[in-house]
This record gives sequence, C-alpha cells and structure tokens, in this order.
Amino acid sequence: MIKSWLIGASLALVATHAAAADIPPLVEADWLADRLGDDDLVVLDVRSSIDNGGDRSSFESAHIPGSVYSSYTGDGWRESRDGVTGLLPPASRMERLIGGLGIDNDDSVVIVPAGTGATDFGSAARVYWTFKVLGHDAVGILDGGFAGWRQQGFEVAAGPSAPGDIADFKATLREDLIATTAEVEAARDGQAQLVDARPEDYFRGDNQSPAASAPGTIPGARNLPHASLLTSRDSAYYLDIDGLQSRINGAELDQGIQTVAFCNTGHWAATDWFVLSEVAGFDDVALYDGSMSEWTNDDSRPVAVAKRGIGKLMELFE
Repeated sequence: MIKSWLIGASLALVATHAAAADIPPLVEADWLADRLGDDDLVVLDVRSSIDNGGDRSSFESAHIPGSVYSSYTGDGWRESRDGVTGLLPPASRMERLIGGLGIDNDDSVVIVPAGTGATDFGSAARVYWTFKVLGHDAVGILDGGFAGWRQQGFEVAAGPSAPGDIADFKATLREDLIATTAEVEAARDGQAQLVDARPEDYFRGDNQSPAASAPGTIPGARNLPHASLLTSRDSAYYLDIDGLQSRINGAELDQGIQTVAFCNTGHWAATDWFVLSEVAGFDDVALYDGSMSEWTNDDSRPVAVAKRGIGKLMELFE
C-alpha cells in the first residue's frame, strides 16, 4: 500500500519544522517554502536539457531562492565504463562532487528537477538514489519541480548558484541498493522480481535504445513504465499519487518480494525505484544501474522479445 504520509486528497504534511531525518521523500512546495533559509537545508536544483528543462543559464534566470545548481547531465552524477552507460561513479568522486556543492553529512537536501517531464523527474530520482546509496538519508524530491514551484506562485530569485564553502561529505556505501549483473542473473532463478521501467515498446522489443546492444527485456521482467507514474498539471509534472497503487497492481508486483528495477541506463528505473521503495513501501528494492546497457553487452545473456501474432502482440519469448 502507498505509505500513509501520502494518503489524503491534499497529501497534507506536518507543518512544524522537522529535524533532518524527518524530511519526507516527496516534498510539497509549501513544505519547502516554510523552511527556506533554515540552517542545514540545501535546495539542490539539478535541471538539465532533459525534457527541455534548461541549464545553468536557465537557473540563473529563475530559481528557488538560496538554491544551489548542479547539472544532472554535465556534472558527473553518472558515468560510462567499459562500454556501459549510466553507471554510478566511484564513491570518492561522489564525495568530491557533493562536498564541492557545500553539502555535508548533517545537511537535509531537497532535490529540484525542472518539472517539465517524466524523464526529467528521473533525474531527481537518480540523484536521490545516489544520496541514499552513499548513506545520506536526509533527502527529498520537490514534487512538481521548479515548474510546479513557479506555477504555485512561490518566490523566485535570479543570479548565479551560491553554494557554501566546500564541505567534507563522507559516504557510507549501501551496496544493498545497487544490483549487480550477477544478482540480476540470480534473481531470474530465485524469488526476486525484475521491474522494467521503460515504455512498453522498449519492453516488448519494438524499440531499442542506442545504449543497448539488442532489443527486448530481461526474461521474466514485469513492466511498470516510468512515465505512467507521473501526471501533468498545467504543464508541471507531479507524481501521480492517486494512480500509483493501481499501476503497481497492474504490473502484478508483490510488496514482500525482493525487487530490482532496471531500464536502458538506470535513469528511468530510478523513478520506479523511488516509487516502489520510498512511496509504496516495498522493503527490499535495488536499482540495476547498468540495466540493458550492461545486460546486452554479453551475447550469452538471454533477452525476451514479443512474438507477433495475427493482429496482436503475443507473450514474450526468449
């Protein structure tokens, strides 16, 4: 079931100032507005060209007051290694990146996407997952992103990013949140469930990412398209709280089973990971950051595609 703190038409949150550990995974604009300027609160804007979200110059033209900018696509939140796209960089590199933004282990971080699309939300979800992997739990995502903030009439500032002094951020790696290829292979033969976050045409093999060497999906995977978890309201994208449970039920996912989310490069899958782990209350969810980019770089690994029947798509076949 969807976590109780999200139940209710208005998703009302506690209005009193919260300690770092009390930051909700999904932050509403009024929650953030009440806390702007608080000590140990960092508003991290990660907008990029994804879904026409903008860049540093866009940030400098308009942003949430006091926020810090880091480009999701340009500042090293992901990297390519050995022909695999979208991998988590080494912890030491992430410590330098995050510390360089003035963020230390005592800070609460609210991640702000552009709010311009479902793939853009994945940027915030991937950065959120990264903080969690590094052992930093005081983190949340602004629902609606900057577009939603502006849409709701909250204050907007202009000017360059103003991070604090370089901080000493230390990672405590949580390897249970990262699925390796070996673990994915074991999941196929065990009790774990694999969740493909890509659109259905990728899942069935009708479309193929340049990052993957073959079309199709990992055999046995269920499909929970990341974009189906977002909804647009007046051109700002919010998590579709009211529809999440039905989408999860439609994918026939079991909350009590170990779950691994994947996509092409571990970006769209971050949205599924966030929804299942942080909102829907699944207890054991990992993200396969190598995803189909890594899975398909070895021809010995099986891939399932949809077999076409007369006038319809039939079940998936290896």
